[in-house]
Amino acid sequence: MKAKKLSQSDIGTMKRLLPFIGRRWIALLASLILAAGSVILQLYVPILFGDAIDTIAAAGRVDYAAMWGYLRQVLICAGAAGLCTWGMGLLNNRMTYRIVQDIRSRAIRHIQHLPLSYLDGHSSGDIVSRVIADTDVLSDGLLLGFTQLFSGILTVVVTLVFMFSKNVPVSLLVVLLTPLSFLVARFLSSRSFRLFRQQSEIRGRQTALIDEMIGGQKVVKAFGYEKRASERFAEINGELVKCSQQAVFYSSLTNPSTRFVNSVIYAGVALVGVLLIPGGSLTVGGLSVLLAYANQYMKPFNDISSVVTEFQNALACASRIFALLDEPEESPDAEGTLEGVQGQVDFRDVSFCYDESRPLIQHFTLPVEPGKRVAIVGPTGCGKTTLINLILRFYELKGGSIAVDGVPTTALSRHALRGSFGMVLQETWIKRGTVRENIAFGRPEATDEEIIRAAKAAHNWDFIQRLPQGLDTVLTEESLSQGQRQLLCIARVMLCLPPMLILDEATSSIDTRTEVQIQQAFDTLMEGRTSFVVAHRLSTIRNADLILVMRDGQIVEQGRHEDLLSAGGFYAKLYESQFQPA
Repeated sequence: MKAKKLSQSDIGTMKRLLPFIGRRWIALLASLILAAGSVILQLYVPILFGDAIDTIAAAGRVDYAAMWGYLRQVLICAGAAGLCTWGMGLLNNRMTYRIVQDIRSRAIRHIQHLPLSYLDGHSSGDIVSRVIADTDVLSDGLLLGFTQLFSGILTVVVTLVFMFSKNVPVSLLVVLLTPLSFLVARFLSSRSFRLFRQQSEIRGRQTALIDEMIGGQKVVKAFGYEKRASERFAEINGELVKCSQQAVFYSSLTNPSTRFVNSVIYAGVALVGVLLIPGGSLTVGGLSVLLAYANQYMKPFNDISSVVTEFQNALACASRIFALLDEPEESPDAEGTLEGVQGQVDFRDVSFCYDESRPLIQHFTLPVEPGKRVAIVGPTGCGKTTLINLILRFYELKGGSIAVDGVPTTALSRHALRGSFGMVLQETWIKRGTVRENIAFGRPEATDEEIIRAAKAAHNWDFIQRLPQGLDTVLTEESLSQGQRQLLCIARVMLCLPPMLILDEATSSIDTRTEVQIQQAFDTLMEGRTSFVVAHRLSTIRNADLILVMRDGQIVEQGRHEDLLSAGGFYAKLYESQFQPA
């Protein structure tokens, strides 16, 4: 019963691959024609050799002219078969890598449209493993399939035609014994598929752990986690070794088992052929042809059994890739745009939760007038950053609506909505590229003068000038300090000058002196722009037009700084906890 389920999964994955293969149908057809030409020419050679042997009637009775004629034909056929094989290999390589290119491109495009909830719930290492490692295995499997499977099946068919044309009884013997090889191969391959699929999943977990440990190496060392990290890796690595050994064990049994069956068939052909020669129904040359064909006929089954093992591994990896592609994308995007943005943002009875059993934000209502500076404060986990994510539709609401200039965000395209906001987060992101490319991330067409002006406004032009190549210095995540990375992210916003701003702990990694300068630049930038500022340091939001104090997903207080302090409520306690003497 289990084998049947695996077979259905196998077939289902193969069906998913067919559209990608079908787009290359011209190359596929040409490959089949070349494969057929190569097989027919190669299988015609034994007939020529058999005819050459039959020119030897007895000692001293050899028709040399006919023999040399057959040998010349052998050379021509062998040369032409070689050219066909070379052309088939070239086409198969090109076709395979184009198919994998299509799958990878589609996977990357799909990831761009997956909701953040999926990316938050899956490790980046596992996703990378599916896009890179699994597609590599699929590539190898497809290449073997196109190269050996095509020629193998054609070899079987053409060999049968030639064999039956030579001798029917011997050919029937070969055909009757062939199912033995199939049964052995199926028995072993049905077990290896499950193991190869499990191997692929464990490899994804291993990649995720390696990515996690290397990315957080400083934290690992600081907290003495090395031993436990090694133990976790050893555990997963042990699972991978065990699973891989079992998979290789079953797959390695396939080839020798089928070879044993093939040897039995070969011996049977030789025995029956020798018995037929005295009766005159078969010549010595004819027997040599049948023996060659018996070997040629069974050889594809050996190759196919090896290909099936690799192909099952490839299909197991392909099923993981298609599982990623089957993940539902973000809800369909609207086509609405914002023209002449005023910056009015209205929250109307907004409700949201990550887990249905644990409500977070419930029935949240707030009108924000254009140009107002709104600060959001509260303890960790109260929903401050979640509120920001909801404004930009990184997550979809469970209830209620958010409108910008009176237009619900669901009626706007995500590009138009997010393009109206400039955002600086506590978490920084630097792409591998030059300083210029990182600052101009939102405006690739910006001139150097504009980039330099934004860098000066963000107070990072001094350290940029000290870099080896200035704006042309190629950066990685390790090239800059956390504070320098945050300054570059601030420069991105300074360059774009969006109509609305979101600042989520935007100066958390910057020294106090620079923070004061940046705060002054932000004050200038926020002038006349609707701004949402998430802050833990309450000293940075004293000048906000409205302070929202959140607790457990709800607004428990709201007002200006002085009013909230005089009220002596939750905000006053938060403020006093930061400024009271130790």
